[in-house]
Amino acid sequence: MEGMEKVLKHPRFKEEIQQIIGVLYDSLETVELQPNFDFPCPLQVHSRYSTAQVLAGFDYNNEEQSPAFREGVKYFKDKKLDIFFITLNKSEKDFSPSTLYEDYAINEKLFHWETQSKVGEESRTGQRYIHHRQTGNKIALFVREYKKEKGSIPSPFIFLGTANYIKHSGNKPMSFVWELEEEMPSYLVPRANKNIL
Repeated sequence: MEGMEKVLKHPRFKEEIQQIIGVLYDSLETVELQPNFDFPCPLQVHSRYSTAQVLAGFDYNNEEQSPAFREGVKYFKDKKLDIFFITLNKSEKDFSPSTLYEDYAINEKLFHWETQSKVGEESRTGQRYIHHRQTGNKIALFVREYKKEKGSIPSPFIFLGTANYIKHSGNKPMSFVWELEEEMPSYLVPRANKNIL
């Protein structure tokens, strides 16, 4: 500590350190943010998590229980929260034809997402998605580029935070456009937007 104080007393050293900090700050691709939840949650927006870590963060997995989970969506009624696990680039060997959903970024804030094929506009689930703001329900997106990385290791999901309903179309499956409350990390946009080559 004493050495740092001596360095900071010299104006040129202090100025150089400030410049270095500025360059490093400008080069940051992501900044972790607190999620917009009405309950305590250890997960940070823009951080990477495995499925198990996400579920533990919402107390679905804990010391007493660790139920099997294979779905791409999970509704936590007690938390008034729907979470979506989204894999952008789906392989036919990993996904059945009925689960090859069209999920992609439209831009930094808008995200196109398709429901499971059984979800219709008049269903309880479809209505919960459409009217989530009126009912106080939240929607949270967890996105990854591929199901696996480096051969057989499951890829982590990037927590994009909460999103709000903009519009929908279609039926079984329904196509939704969500607006993220926080812009997605800049490095992810070209990977998530299928119109960018």
